[in-house]
Amino acid sequence: MRKMLATVMACAALLAGAAPAQAVVTKDPVQALKAVLVLGHGTHFTETTTLLEGTDERSERRRKGIFEFDAKGGVKSLDVTTTGGEYGRERVIGFNHDIGGTGYKSGGLVGKWLKKGKTWWKDSHQLHLRHTGLLGYDEQLVNPAEPATLAALLRNGQRSGDTVTGAITFKELERASRWAEHSTHAGWDPDTRLTYTVTLTSSGLVGRVQSMFTFSDGLDELVGKTVHVDTRYSRWGDKVSIKAPDPRKTTTELCIQGLCNWRLPG
Repeated sequence: MRKMLATVMACAALLAGAAPAQAVVTKDPVQALKAVLVLGHGTHFTETTTLLEGTDERSERRRKGIFEFDAKGGVKSLDVTTTGGEYGRERVIGFNHDIGGTGYKSGGLVGKWLKKGKTWWKDSHQLHLRHTGLLGYDEQLVNPAEPATLAALLRNGQRSGDTVTGAITFKELERASRWAEHSTHAGWDPDTRLTYTVTLTSSGLVGRVQSMFTFSDGLDELVGKTVHVDTRYSRWGDKVSIKAPDPRKTTTELCIQGLCNWRLPG
């Protein structure tokens, strides 16, 4: 009898210990994202892009930076450093306004065109923040900081545990995403399919986005090539502070082929 009682008590203890593990449920990703969308807060990310053409594969560029949220979801400002490109290290800072955007570039190709004593080029002639122009054609088009975009990825994809895989056309992505809508890829073949894998953390936030698509339109040197972008996100909801560069080191003019008053009209 004592042995039977001891056995029953041991089984009860095991079941009691197992119950919490069975009760763990990953939070809804869209609601988890909305909970951290606060002005003055953002997320950190690192990114590697690879350009593929047939069997040829080469690492293109690496990025590291910060996005600051706006209250409705999306990017209010960004500060990103790129390495591995043809023209060397480059840093960009960009701001989305109620109407229009302002971008700053330092280093890279622009760095070769700056006047002596200037380290930043300012471009404020934008109907919206031209992030493709800032970050490059191999940027991550999937922006998981937008609730509508994340919802579309979940809806179009298949979920297995904390991984979501799927495909979405440019047209579908642009409908959900202001980030994609305002990219330079907008207006290209709307039926281009972008495949993606989203990895969620135990708190329901996005830890990683991998995306891939083949250029079917746009620049001749890119048509037919496939770009794979692998982006990892961390520190969702951290306080961030992104400021414009020192105006004393900033210019709106560039020196191109000996002409040093080149600027956008306006």
